[in-house]
Amino acid sequence: MNQTNIALLGFGVVGSGVYRILTENHDDLNHREVLDLHVTRILIRDAANVRDFALAPQELFTADYGEILNDDSISIVVECMGGVEPARSFILQALRAGKSVVSSNKEVISKHWHEFDAEAKARDAGLYYEATVGGGIPILRTIMDSMQANNITRVMGIINGTTNYILTKMSEEGLDFDEVLHEAQSLGYAETDSTADVEGYDATYKLSILASLAFHAHLPVSVIPREGITKLSRRDFAIARQLGYEIKLLAIGKKHGSQIEVHVHPTMLPKTHPLAAVRGVFNAIFLTGHAANDIMLYGRGAGSMPTASAVVSDIICAVHRAGRHRYITFANAEELSTAVQLLENYESRFCARLLVEDAPGVLASVAGVLAKHNVSLRSVLQPGESDTTDARLTLLTHNAAAQSVRAALAEIAGLSCVRAVESLLHVEE
Repeated sequence: MNQTNIALLGFGVVGSGVYRILTENHDDLNHREVLDLHVTRILIRDAANVRDFALAPQELFTADYGEILNDDSISIVVECMGGVEPARSFILQALRAGKSVVSSNKEVISKHWHEFDAEAKARDAGLYYEATVGGGIPILRTIMDSMQANNITRVMGIINGTTNYILTKMSEEGLDFDEVLHEAQSLGYAETDSTADVEGYDATYKLSILASLAFHAHLPVSVIPREGITKLSRRDFAIARQLGYEIKLLAIGKKHGSQIEVHVHPTMLPKTHPLAAVRGVFNAIFLTGHAANDIMLYGRGAGSMPTASAVVSDIICAVHRAGRHRYITFANAEELSTAVQLLENYESRFCARLLVEDAPGVLASVAGVLAKHNVSLRSVLQPGESDTTDARLTLLTHNAAAQSVRAALAEIAGLSCVRAVESLLHVEE
């Protein structure tokens, strides 16, 4: 049995988890997969600080990427550094050297996938990225290896654990966003700079990869509308509860023939929907195929060992498929695939909350503007929280074109009887 030598780029949360699995589970992997996997090099920023990485022998560490790149005995490079540079450059160099690459880095894969794919094909090297979406949930391989018989028409998922933790706490405990964010940071569920999570960037990177594979067409990050959770208030959750909904940050992709809609935003889901029950830091992805119908995968979407589990699975695939790696077959260019058309004016249900003058005729004025824009109301709720001059109206629409709803609300905001349009949420059934 030939030994497979592996280099790790980064030894943080994910890198150290990969090392633990490959060393502690070495004999079991050998028995089940007939593979002899060894980490022989670990790249860190400063080799002088190897004492901080007591998990692995000091002689494995290096700060010189050239030692990995020029070592012909290393056939697999595992990139788990995060960010775009130097990860992008390191991945390209490894592929050009004919080494297979496994990455857990959703940002660099989503933004430079087309470059990596071209180099991998040209050099007969493998490119694997299961861990970029859903942590330990095997969602990408499910799409590529188990759903081939299906035309997938919908992907919808909770794919960021930090935001799901925050939204769960806001819903269940009636807390404000800032309060829960601070708690999440203190518990290690959120970074000190949590912008990528709470503003929806992380979910957008993942949706770009997920939807591209599901719909067999490249959907770059730049075409995905994004909205984070920072504007949500406890009032939004109170209204959602009254209406029988939960609020989740969803990554949504739908295919209508050759038209595709993709977007990331807070969404109201009926409490009976399977995704509505996903709590805390857990992730879940909901797929709809024309043959298999609805499928949901659930699990831990981040963390050292769950993500490392997906990385090691990719390493095993890379070794087994050496010399016959599988590549995506759709055109993978930097821009949107020409095989599909982006549907920007998609239809959805919406929930809008208005602060209005507490006077007769206000609802009629608002409803008149909505009708002008072909938006019909499904229900209206006026909580008993008015003061001497103002009241709040919650409007739940039937299916309507997104651009029409936004145009109507822009006009409504200009009515003399309307103080403010306080929130607008998508609604999925």
